[in-house]
Amino acid sequence: MEPTGEGERADASSTLEVGFSLPSDGAGVVVRDNVERRQFLLRTPSPVDPEPTDSSRFSLPTDAAVRIETDRIGLAANTVVCVRDEAGSMLARVDQQGREELGAGTYSIELFGAVKTYLRTDGPLTVDAQPLETVLSFGEPQTVFVGARSSHESPATTITTTDDPLDVMAAVSAFSSALKTTSVERSYPTLRGHPPLLELGDELAVPDALDVPETGVSIELPPTLRHVFVATPLAYYLGARLVPGDAPRLVTEDGFVHDFDGPHGFEEAVERALKRTFFLDCVVRTEGIYDVPLHERQTVESRTDIGVEGLYDASLGERLSAYFEIPYEEVADLLPEWKLTTHVAPRADNIELLPFVTNDLAVVRTPSGTEVHHSEVQAAVVDDFLRGDVDAGTVRSAGTTTPSETYVKPSSTDSVEQAWISDGTPVGASKTTPAAYRNRLQREPTQGDIGITVVCNDPEMLAETDIVDEVYGSRDGLSFDVDAHYDLSRAELRETLAEPTDFLHYIGHIDDDGFQCRDGKVDAETLDTVGTGAFFLNACQSYDQGLALVEAGAIGGIVTFSEVINSQAVGVGRTLARLLNGGFPLQASLEVVRIDSDVAHQYGVVGDGSLSVVQSESGVAVYCEVFDKPGEQFEVSYHAFNTSRAGIGSLIRPALTDSMPYYLSSSGVSNTDLTADELREFLALEQIPVIYDDTVYWDREFLS
Repeated sequence: MEPTGEGERADASSTLEVGFSLPSDGAGVVVRDNVERRQFLLRTPSPVDPEPTDSSRFSLPTDAAVRIETDRIGLAANTVVCVRDEAGSMLARVDQQGREELGAGTYSIELFGAVKTYLRTDGPLTVDAQPLETVLSFGEPQTVFVGARSSHESPATTITTTDDPLDVMAAVSAFSSALKTTSVERSYPTLRGHPPLLELGDELAVPDALDVPETGVSIELPPTLRHVFVATPLAYYLGARLVPGDAPRLVTEDGFVHDFDGPHGFEEAVERALKRTFFLDCVVRTEGIYDVPLHERQTVESRTDIGVEGLYDASLGERLSAYFEIPYEEVADLLPEWKLTTHVAPRADNIELLPFVTNDLAVVRTPSGTEVHHSEVQAAVVDDFLRGDVDAGTVRSAGTTTPSETYVKPSSTDSVEQAWISDGTPVGASKTTPAAYRNRLQREPTQGDIGITVVCNDPEMLAETDIVDEVYGSRDGLSFDVDAHYDLSRAELRETLAEPTDFLHYIGHIDDDGFQCRDGKVDAETLDTVGTGAFFLNACQSYDQGLALVEAGAIGGIVTFSEVINSQAVGVGRTLARLLNGGFPLQASLEVVRIDSDVAHQYGVVGDGSLSVVQSESGVAVYCEVFDKPGEQFEVSYHAFNTSRAGIGSLIRPALTDSMPYYLSSSGVSNTDLTADELREFLALEQIPVIYDDTVYWDREFLS
């Protein structure tokens, strides 16, 4: 994609969630999701003048629309293009150097870009996926209608409940009103809406306006908060009602029964049921509106006698009965790596968090883990120091620091991310709070460039500030406003922290009294409001100050648990900056850094670890592991993390070879052998981190 450098915004839409602007030369349209801060460029041969138009002309939901006149639209390479006729029937799907030519007719075109975008125009139409650009050609200038939809989901209403487990059961049973379908297509993230909010009150009150689907499925549970919390995401996904029972089990009106008190225990049994039904829905849905060659379907059909064609039109009860006839072990290795496991203490004060946990389709567990004494964390700092040739006095602390909570290492899971909603400071998981979820939900749409703020409050740490020029704002096709501040006073830092921005990178000293400034310290607990969405506090013992930023308005950030050596913190800071600038979510960024750095275990996430600062080029956040093979060959392993734009259930098609099938995002992609030239060609498509010999590379220099 060509660099744009946006000019003045074209007020082609009054809708706040989605807007349209012009690139600096006016030759095209930039589609903007103003809530999720995503941009998608449609390039035209010459300047266009977008005019607002009625979005109802599109068959699928759109938040806003414009019309332009052009004979050609260029898109980022590897943009998937689906073309349908007026009746909605699929005519063509083009990706990865494919080409389709269609004659006269009216076409609806779905573009899988950074923002969900739809086109409607008359043919003839040619779709040509070239190595560096995907091109839509119309033969001669045509009126092209451009519609877009924000991926942001807001709860429709609020349900009031008491802390009585029976009332919570009734409230959770209404969560499935947010599903946009009860067919297998609900496994697509865009067809799962945000559940209604919960609010504790004196009595149960479920709004009459909620349209709760009648699926004929129920989950019987002993009436305890623990059982309700663990079963909530599964109940939401299945559209099941929670009802009291002596033993936990899944029941359908067709007579199917599945017990949850088997040899693996209640919590793991529910987890397996969620993963099994979700995964097999993803397999069966390939018979529907997106008929793609899915690797997982091919493998499941080779191992089992599942009847995909018949199950697509079957009732939910019939599908569940068929799914649970398949031994779990036969599909376990095919399941997508789950995005999130949330450890939630089953207490009344956590009831209001259930809609947010469910929106992530998280696996829910009651908290368990191993207590880690603060001295062990501090000892790790000493070990890190002894491994390196650094000045013992060069640490990022302005004074003494005292841990405010007990450290705990949550029990291991196979999820990409873990969140901890309980007492203690988690090591290896996000410390999630109610404020983080509410702040993300309530964040106002903003128009204009992506805001990056860098603050360096110690002249000895200027080495890390080269990220201002080298990393932040270096993405082609995205427009940034990067603002750097140095040696701020207390008043200046307070003002900077209050200013609206998408991301704050702080470099300096922090201790129990707060952020060090040239004339004293600023304690984040005294701040009334914080304007940043995400942050990175690369300073000693910044955990408590990070939590305070979340309570004051931020959504999530990366912090440190203890003292960090300056020279090592610089390396972590640079790597994290590049990952965040590449679209990696906060928690996923740390996972990659831990491959490359011995000191990354000193860093953690507070707030919402799934937050991304900017969009990734391909929707998911991707890195590759490369291994040497004889004969100038390389073995490439492809890894994808889900993002807010491409949640669990999304599809990916790695561009490693022309014949690659589709995979479920975050599924393990089989290792692929490539020559050096083929690997260079693949890495030229998109700048992604590459792990080679346990080191993170950002270009192809390891091939030289």
